[in-house]
Amino acid sequence: MTAWRYLFLLAAFCAHGFGLAAAPPRPSQQLPGNSVYRLDITLTDQDGSDFRLENLRGRPVLIAMFYASCKYVCPLIVDAMSRIERALSKDEKQEVRLVMVSFDSEHDTPGVLKEMAVQRHLDSSRWTVARTDTPNVRKLAAVLGVQYRMTAAGEFNHSSVITLLDGEGRIVARTARMSEQDPELLRSLQRELSRNKGAGVAASDR
Repeated sequence: MTAWRYLFLLAAFCAHGFGLAAAPPRPSQQLPGNSVYRLDITLTDQDGSDFRLENLRGRPVLIAMFYASCKYVCPLIVDAMSRIERALSKDEKQEVRLVMVSFDSEHDTPGVLKEMAVQRHLDSSRWTVARTDTPNVRKLAAVLGVQYRMTAAGEFNHSSVITLLDGEGRIVARTARMSEQDPELLRSLQRELSRNKGAGVAASDR
Protein backbone atom coordinates (compact mmCIF):
# COMPACT_ATOMS: atom_id res chain seq x y z
CA MET A 1 0.00 0.00 0.00
CA THR A 2 1.40 3.38 -0.99
CA ALA A 3 1.91 6.07 1.63
CA TRP A 4 -0.62 8.28 -0.20
CA ARG A 5 -3.33 5.60 -0.16
CA TYR A 6 -2.59 4.97 3.51
CA LEU A 7 -3.15 8.66 4.33
CA PHE A 8 -6.49 8.75 2.54
CA LEU A 9 -7.61 5.58 4.30
CA LEU A 10 -6.49 7.10 7.58
CA ALA A 11 -8.57 10.21 6.89
CA ALA A 12 -11.62 8.07 6.14
CA PHE A 13 -11.04 5.97 9.26
CA CYS A 14 -10.80 9.08 11.43
CA ALA A 15 -14.12 10.35 10.15
CA HIS A 16 -15.82 6.95 10.55
CA GLY A 17 -14.35 6.49 14.03
CA PHE A 18 -16.21 9.58 15.23
CA GLY A 19 -19.53 8.42 13.83
CA LEU A 20 -19.24 10.41 10.62
CA ALA A 21 -19.75 9.10 7.13
CA ALA A 22 -16.65 9.61 5.02
CA ALA A 23 -17.92 11.43 1.95
CA PRO A 24 -16.25 10.32 -1.29
CA PRO A 25 -14.28 13.03 -3.09
CA ARG A 26 -16.33 15.03 -5.56
CA PRO A 27 -15.34 14.16 -9.13
CA SER A 28 -12.83 16.73 -10.35
CA GLN A 29 -11.81 17.49 -13.90
CA GLN A 30 -8.50 15.82 -14.62
CA LEU A 31 -7.06 16.19 -11.12
CA PRO A 32 -4.17 13.78 -10.50
CA GLY A 33 -4.98 10.81 -8.31
CA ASN A 34 -2.54 12.00 -5.62
CA SER A 35 -3.85 15.57 -5.47
CA VAL A 36 -4.75 16.94 -2.04
CA TYR A 37 -7.50 18.85 -3.87
CA ARG A 38 -9.43 15.61 -4.31
CA LEU A 39 -10.48 15.95 -0.66
CA ASP A 40 -14.12 16.98 -0.47
CA ILE A 41 -13.55 19.91 1.86
CA THR A 42 -15.14 23.35 2.06
CA LEU A 43 -13.35 26.06 4.03
CA THR A 44 -14.22 29.60 5.11
CA ASP A 45 -11.60 32.33 4.87
CA GLN A 46 -10.91 35.38 7.04
CA ASP A 47 -13.42 37.41 5.04
CA GLY A 48 -16.22 34.90 5.60
CA SER A 49 -16.10 33.56 2.03
CA ASP A 50 -16.47 29.84 1.43
CA PHE A 51 -14.16 28.04 -0.96
CA ARG A 52 -13.12 24.52 -1.81
CA LEU A 53 -9.58 23.20 -1.74
CA GLU A 54 -9.83 22.77 -5.49
CA ASN A 55 -10.23 26.54 -5.85
CA LEU A 56 -6.51 26.83 -4.97
CA ARG A 57 -5.65 24.97 -8.14
CA GLY A 58 -3.39 26.63 -10.69
CA ARG A 59 -0.59 28.07 -8.55
CA PRO A 60 1.95 26.64 -6.11
CA VAL A 61 0.62 26.73 -2.54
CA LEU A 62 2.36 26.70 0.82
CA ILE A 63 -0.08 25.26 3.35
CA ALA A 64 0.14 24.74 7.11
CA MET A 65 -2.19 24.13 10.05
CA PHE A 66 -2.40 26.23 13.22
CA TYR A 67 -4.86 27.83 15.64
CA ALA A 68 -5.23 31.52 16.36
CA SER A 69 -4.95 31.48 20.17
CA CYS A 70 -1.66 29.56 20.10
CA LYS A 71 1.07 31.62 21.75
CA TYR A 72 4.14 29.51 21.09
CA VAL A 73 4.48 27.23 18.06
CA CYS A 74 1.92 28.74 15.67
CA PRO A 75 3.54 32.20 15.56
CA LEU A 76 6.74 30.41 14.51
CA ILE A 77 4.84 28.78 11.64
CA VAL A 78 3.63 32.19 10.48
CA ASP A 79 7.17 33.53 10.79
CA ALA A 80 8.57 30.63 8.77
CA MET A 81 6.05 31.10 5.97
CA SER A 82 6.64 34.87 5.98
CA ARG A 83 10.39 34.24 5.75
CA ILE A 84 9.87 32.16 2.63
CA GLU A 85 7.62 34.85 1.17
CA ARG A 86 10.24 37.56 1.76
CA ALA A 87 12.88 35.44 0.00
CA LEU A 88 10.88 35.50 -3.24
CA SER A 89 11.19 38.07 -5.98
CA LYS A 90 8.35 40.53 -6.59
CA ASP A 91 7.13 38.51 -9.57
CA GLU A 92 7.37 35.22 -7.67
CA LYS A 93 5.33 36.60 -4.80
CA GLN A 94 2.44 37.32 -7.15
CA GLU A 95 2.25 33.66 -8.18
CA VAL A 96 2.22 31.90 -4.81
CA ARG A 97 -0.57 31.33 -2.31
CA LEU A 98 0.06 30.92 1.41
CA VAL A 99 -2.73 29.08 3.22
CA MET A 100 -3.19 28.41 6.94
CA VAL A 101 -6.05 26.23 8.18
CA SER A 102 -7.12 26.23 11.82
CA PHE A 103 -7.45 23.20 14.07
CA ASP A 104 -9.87 25.13 16.30
CA SER A 105 -13.24 24.81 14.57
CA GLU A 106 -15.12 26.05 17.63
CA HIS A 107 -13.31 29.30 18.34
CA ASP A 108 -11.56 30.39 15.16
CA THR A 109 -14.38 32.27 13.47
CA PRO A 110 -13.73 34.39 10.36
CA GLY A 111 -13.61 37.44 12.64
CA VAL A 112 -10.92 35.90 14.82
CA LEU A 113 -8.93 34.84 11.77
CA LYS A 114 -9.27 38.31 10.23
CA GLU A 115 -7.94 39.93 13.39
CA MET A 116 -5.00 37.55 13.44
CA ALA A 117 -4.23 38.25 9.76
CA VAL A 118 -4.34 42.01 10.33
CA GLN A 119 -2.14 41.80 13.42
CA ARG A 120 0.45 39.77 11.53
CA HIS A 121 0.27 42.02 8.43
CA LEU A 122 -0.61 39.12 6.14
CA ASP A 123 -1.32 40.34 2.60
CA SER A 124 -4.78 39.03 1.68
CA SER A 125 -3.82 38.99 -2.00
CA ARG A 126 -1.52 36.08 -1.19
CA TRP A 127 -2.51 34.81 2.27
CA THR A 128 -5.64 32.85 3.10
CA VAL A 129 -6.37 32.10 6.76
CA ALA A 130 -9.22 29.63 6.97
CA ARG A 131 -11.36 27.36 9.11
CA THR A 132 -13.42 24.26 8.47
CA ASP A 133 -15.42 21.84 10.59
CA THR A 134 -13.83 19.25 12.87
CA PRO A 135 -14.25 16.22 10.57
CA ASN A 136 -12.59 18.10 7.73
CA VAL A 137 -9.76 19.23 10.01
CA ARG A 138 -9.05 15.55 10.66
CA LYS A 139 -9.08 14.70 6.96
CA LEU A 140 -6.79 17.52 5.95
CA ALA A 141 -4.36 16.92 8.82
CA ALA A 142 -4.13 13.24 7.91
CA VAL A 143 -3.32 13.94 4.26
CA LEU A 144 -0.80 16.68 5.11
CA GLY A 145 0.89 14.47 7.69
CA VAL A 146 0.11 16.81 10.59
CA GLN A 147 -0.43 15.19 13.98
CA TYR A 148 -2.52 16.96 16.59
CA ARG A 149 -4.70 16.43 19.63
CA MET A 150 -6.86 18.68 21.75
CA THR A 151 -5.87 18.98 25.42
CA ALA A 152 -8.20 19.14 28.41
CA ALA A 153 -7.51 22.89 28.55
CA GLY A 154 -8.84 23.34 25.03
CA GLU A 155 -5.43 23.92 23.48
CA PHE A 156 -3.84 21.83 20.74
CA ASN A 157 -0.64 19.86 20.77
CA HIS A 158 0.44 19.51 17.17
CA SER A 159 3.34 18.98 14.83
CA SER A 160 4.63 21.92 12.83
CA VAL A 161 4.70 21.20 9.12
CA ILE A 162 4.72 23.48 6.08
CA THR A 163 3.79 21.67 2.88
CA LEU A 164 4.39 22.79 -0.68
CA LEU A 165 1.72 21.82 -3.21
CA ASP A 166 2.16 22.19 -6.94
CA GLY A 167 -0.48 23.76 -9.18
CA GLU A 168 -2.41 20.49 -9.24
CA GLY A 169 -2.36 20.01 -5.47
CA ARG A 170 0.35 17.33 -5.35
CA ILE A 171 2.74 17.36 -2.41
CA VAL A 172 6.15 18.45 -3.69
CA ALA A 173 8.05 19.14 -0.46
CA ARG A 174 7.56 19.81 3.22
CA THR A 175 9.55 21.10 6.14
CA ALA A 176 9.42 21.05 9.93
CA ARG A 177 12.12 23.74 10.25
CA MET A 178 10.44 26.79 11.76
CA SER A 179 13.27 28.76 13.34
CA GLU A 180 15.34 29.14 10.18
CA GLN A 181 14.97 29.14 6.42
CA ASP A 182 14.78 25.71 4.81
CA PRO A 183 16.77 26.23 1.60
CA GLU A 184 15.49 23.04 -0.02
CA LEU A 185 11.86 24.05 0.45
CA LEU A 186 12.61 27.50 -0.98
CA ARG A 187 14.37 25.98 -4.00
CA SER A 188 11.47 23.58 -4.53
CA LEU A 189 9.00 26.46 -4.44
CA GLN A 190 11.05 28.50 -6.90
CA ARG A 191 11.26 25.52 -9.25
CA GLU A 192 7.49 25.13 -9.12
CA LEU A 193 6.99 28.84 -9.75
CA SER A 194 9.32 28.67 -12.75
CA ARG A 195 7.61 25.53 -14.06
CA ASN A 196 4.18 27.07 -13.56
CA LYS A 197 5.23 30.23 -15.41
CA GLY A 198 6.62 28.15 -18.27
CA ALA A 199 3.41 26.13 -18.49
CA GLY A 200 1.40 29.36 -18.63
CA VAL A 201 3.50 30.71 -21.45
CA ALA A 202 3.20 27.43 -23.36
CA ALA A 203 -0.60 27.42 -22.89
CA SER A 204 -0.89 31.01 -24.13
CA ASP A 205 1.02 30.11 -27.32
CA ARG A 206 -1.47 27.43 -28.30
